[in-house]
Amino acid sequence: MGRQETLGFVLIAAVLMAWMYFTSPQRQPQQSSAPASAETSAVSSPVPQSSSGTIAPQQQAAVPAPVSDRYGKYFSGTDAGTEQIITIETDHYIAELSTKGGTVKRWTLKKHSTWDRHPVQMVNDASGDFNVLFTTTDGRTINTKNHYFQPSVSTNGTVRLTDEQTYTLQFTLKAAEGNIVKTMVFKNGTYDFDGGVSFNNMQNVVANYEYQILWEHGVTYTEYNSVDESNLAAAYTYGGGELKEVNAASDGEAPKEDPSGQTDWVAVRSKYFAVAMMAKDKQAAGAYLEGEHRTAANGGVVEKYSIALKYPYKNTIQETAWVTMFIGPLEFTTIKSYDRDLDKIMSLGWSWIRPITEYIFIPLFRLLHSFISNYGLVIIIFSILIKLALQPLTKSSMNSMRRMQKLQPMMQELREKYKNDANQMNIQTMKLYKDYGVNPAGGCLPLLLQLPILYALYSLFTASIELRQEPFIFWMTDLSVPDVLIPLPFTIPLLGNFISGLTLAMGITMFVQQKQTVTDPSQQALVWMMPIMMTVMFNHFPSGLNLYYFVFNLLSIGQQYYFNMRHKDEPLQKVPEHKRKPGFLEKMQQKIPQQPKKK
Repeated sequence: MGRQETLGFVLIAAVLMAWMYFTSPQRQPQQSSAPASAETSAVSSPVPQSSSGTIAPQQQAAVPAPVSDRYGKYFSGTDAGTEQIITIETDHYIAELSTKGGTVKRWTLKKHSTWDRHPVQMVNDASGDFNVLFTTTDGRTINTKNHYFQPSVSTNGTVRLTDEQTYTLQFTLKAAEGNIVKTMVFKNGTYDFDGGVSFNNMQNVVANYEYQILWEHGVTYTEYNSVDESNLAAAYTYGGGELKEVNAASDGEAPKEDPSGQTDWVAVRSKYFAVAMMAKDKQAAGAYLEGEHRTAANGGVVEKYSIALKYPYKNTIQETAWVTMFIGPLEFTTIKSYDRDLDKIMSLGWSWIRPITEYIFIPLFRLLHSFISNYGLVIIIFSILIKLALQPLTKSSMNSMRRMQKLQPMMQELREKYKNDANQMNIQTMKLYKDYGVNPAGGCLPLLLQLPILYALYSLFTASIELRQEPFIFWMTDLSVPDVLIPLPFTIPLLGNFISGLTLAMGITMFVQQKQTVTDPSQQALVWMMPIMMTVMFNHFPSGLNLYYFVFNLLSIGQQYYFNMRHKDEPLQKVPEHKRKPGFLEKMQQKIPQQPKKK
């Protein structure tokens, strides 16, 4: 391996190290799903609202006003009543709806569980969510979560939907003038419901010509590693083809976005789950997003996000806005099926990487799983197919590196011969490359071309809900998290307090690869440097990703061994004169002005 290849590998290593340093999840414990909810509730207390209708910063609690005055003349007394719970059960979820606020009090996913095997509960506040916010003409800010609605049914029972059944439920809030009706239409087989908000005969009640439909408390955390989950948590708004994001990435940070104009949807996500509010008929005239970042126990992190769609109030007899509320898992096919560009909130890599993930890797992954139930075996087959697809690049790299190794003795002679004439040495070196048809960048260029593919795979494996809680074999019980083979009683910087079995295996195979390719004694440090660095950084990565790299490395070792044996005694031959073409480096060399020789 020559200096150019060494430089190429060092640059690639530097890029990988920088990327992994800033993206590597650190394994931080949560106590249990219950404490996680408790921690979240610390930042999920009711959020006071500003008179303008946007979610305002929390302030000191004021002494409660008399009931008759707190909500003004239009809604006085509507905050008193008896709460009733109505349950809707489908194949995918169990929704509990409360007459207090007409809210979604609980939304339990039947097919998903938390890291400690409790059903995933999506609603992140005990009072429920999905509320309406507006200001009255007598100066009161009304959030419907504080007021009691009358349901269209009078029972606390459960409605079970099967096949293609639907069910419509209405909640009515009666004001001194007019009323507000919240309509919810549930259908089996989906993770959503259609929600309608109607203002009837309230021309003298609603002020500021605007109201908001809110989801105030984000998504409940479900994973063991709250830091990793927070790394992917964010809120989004999409309208006019533009995506805006609010990400409370730093402690104490509370970013906000308050865009106006046509808005298609707003959404909030965690690592694997999301809530999205999609405006129907493009009626929404703006959005509001707000985030909050707080530290939690045991080095954990909690981020909470609030989202809202803004609607114009036109002061007519009846005004209705409809939204589709998605509350469920971030499954690509499910999200994509809405055909609203909602998949933009999914972690599929940078914009120029996403097509590789979306149109190649995800369909291939799903195809393999359609006839292989174990995702570990799917990843192994997937690795083999990717290796075969990269065969032309790998073969080109091996050929170039072999030729460069064969040229080393001749290049050393040139260095000795022209050690006092750098310009002539460069000319003769370029001529040597041309004579033997060698591209000095040929060894590392194919490796650089593979980086987009590797990053697309990283994006696929680190946030793919399909791998979540999926076992492989032995101690590898969840391919979406690190496989802890050896727990440590202490913490090592970067490495953490455990050793991953698959990461260790990946590091060993990388060491073997380096031994195969690095033949220059002066560059033996590379044999150890890359495997150690990659092992340390990959120790926190999902075991599914490390399984892929381990299998890929094994295949590369076998391929390199076969290549070396086949070309072991093959001599380096000059390229016939009529087939020689100047390479890129030679063309650049020819454009450099020649320095006159010193007399």
